[in-house]
This record gives sequence, structure tokens and C-alpha cells, in this order.
Amino acid sequence: MIVGAWLIQRQDYTPGQVQVVVPELSEVARAGRLGFERTCAECHGADARGSTKGPPLVHPTYRRALHADIAFERAVRQGVRAHHWPFPDMPPQRSVTAAEISAITRYVRELQKANGID
Repeated sequence: MIVGAWLIQRQDYTPGQVQVVVPELSEVARAGRLGFERTCAECHGADARGSTKGPPLVHPTYRRALHADIAFERAVRQGVRAHHWPFPDMPPQRSVTAAEISAITRYVRELQKANGID
């Protein structure tokens, strides 16, 4: 599919193929981890490593240069049509507050950084 000047290809994914190093987390990221586990882990897997229901967020596809923090907020608020991965659309997560989204995003970013994705 062509989006602007970028060619985006759907990616193959095998659950369990993404290994995640969990660093010492900041206080905000620790709060984000709790929110992630409550709201996101069912689909995006423990420590954002992906599952059979959703893609890994600790992956170069979701690095800041391609998906700014605001993209995470929009995904939570508005949902997302499937486009990078062979998973169903992500529905909006309306019960998550703005503060929780911010903390969850921080958690994911700290995981990414610890795993060489920045």
C-alpha cells in the first residue's frame, strides 16, 4: 500500500519471535507498565512483545521516527485500521485516560530504547 511517499508493506510475524529486554524503568514507565498490562497486554503481549492477537510494539515499525507519541494516543483514542500487520483492526480503548496513555507510551518507549529501537 502506498501512503504519501512511503511504501508500507504488511509484515509477517510469528508470536514469540520478539525477545524483549526489560530495563530498570522510570517511575512514570512503571505506572505505564501497570496500565499496559491492564489494557494492552492481552493483544500486544507481555512487555509489548506481541501475541497471536496483536503486533509487538517493541519493533522498529513503531520507532519514534515512524510513529510519534501522538500516534499512540490517537490509536488508543480512535482505534487503528490494520495496515502493517496481518491482525484485525484495533478498536478504540475509551476507558484509558490521557494520563494513562502518556504513561503507557513512556513505558513502550523505554522498552524500545532498551532494545535498540529509538
